[in-house]
Amino acid sequence: MSSNDGKTRDKTARPAGRTALATASAALATLLLAAGCGTEAKSGTVPEGWGTLRTPAVTVAHPPEFKAQSAAERSKYNAAAATLADDSGTIGMITVQLDFTDADSVEEAAIGAEAGVALGSTLGKQEEITVSGPDGDEEARRINFEFTQKDSGAGSGAGTPGGALDPKAGTRVDGVIIAGLDAGDKTFAVRIDAVKGKLGAGDLKKIIDSITVE
Repeated sequence: MSSNDGKTRDKTARPAGRTALATASAALATLLLAAGCGTEAKSGTVPEGWGTLRTPAVTVAHPPEFKAQSAAERSKYNAAAATLADDSGTIGMITVQLDFTDADSVEEAAIGAEAGVALGSTLGKQEEITVSGPDGDEEARRINFEFTQKDSGAGSGAGTPGGALDPKAGTRVDGVIIAGLDAGDKTFAVRIDAVKGKLGAGDLKKIIDSITVE
């Protein structure tokens, strides 16, 4: 980016060397952009090859390794859900809950979402973030937490109403909740749980960046 020093310059008198340098710089910038270097995905973007969980108020992308649940498979508490599994069982889950509590603000929505985290979890403080909305960025809150799997199966106390991870007892699980208000001022919460080390930071960021409220 060039600066303006307030002086009038004769563009026709630009030195040939400077012109060549500008051309080379522009070419390098084009290559970097094409390679994705130094750029971030636009909020609300679904990465190529990923699936999408769609609800009336919130859309969120999921890595192709996650499998979306049908209405018959998922909990009645979840408007959408996708799971990640391996030989040990379900090791990751993305869920979307809508209108899960009465709230007049994003902060209240986040507090309500925190109530769904299992007792004994290590809970981080709320972080202010934005998600994509119909008229631009919308305010939301991010809540980070960790917990240790108590046992396998639906009674594991993983903190996801009606749907839990089922790795062996003692497994450490990382969790993130993105909570806020949709365009109709109703609460939403997108929750991502995964056995520690099974969901990379890059993919987690892409999931969060893809969230769009309507």
